[in-house]
Amino acid sequence: MTDAISTDSLFAPTCDHPAAEDPAVEALVKAIIGQVADKWTLLVLEELAERGTMRFTEIGRAVGGISQKMLTKTLRDMERTGLVGRTVHPVVPPHVDYALTDLGQSLGAAFCGVWLWAAENQARIEAARAAYDERENARR
Repeated sequence: MTDAISTDSLFAPTCDHPAAEDPAVEALVKAIIGQVADKWTLLVLEELAERGTMRFTEIGRAVGGISQKMLTKTLRDMERTGLVGRTVHPVVPPHVDYALTDLGQSLGAAFCGVWLWAAENQARIEAARAAYDERENARR
């Protein structure tokens, strides 16, 4: 029998975090996770981290499969949170550059651990998925 894990103590065994002591920090963490859990935010974050300053159309091409509307929303949300800086150059036609702020760079560095974890555990995850799929196919 497994014990249910509450979200308040999800990382308690392995990560010393201040959320339990400060409800404002806990609310912020949940909001940020909600934002960056969106695949578009992570993909834009990755492209800007790798390539530096980029124009809107460059980001759209690099990310691939994102609509202009969703890219606009994603960049605005990232700008509002302080992850991205937007520079408008007063030329015709308008030229707008986007770049990660120091805050965005530090979030990218924090997610580097997820990439490392995925690389270290890729074979185990693929084996677990294959075993699950085999069990599910056998039940059909």
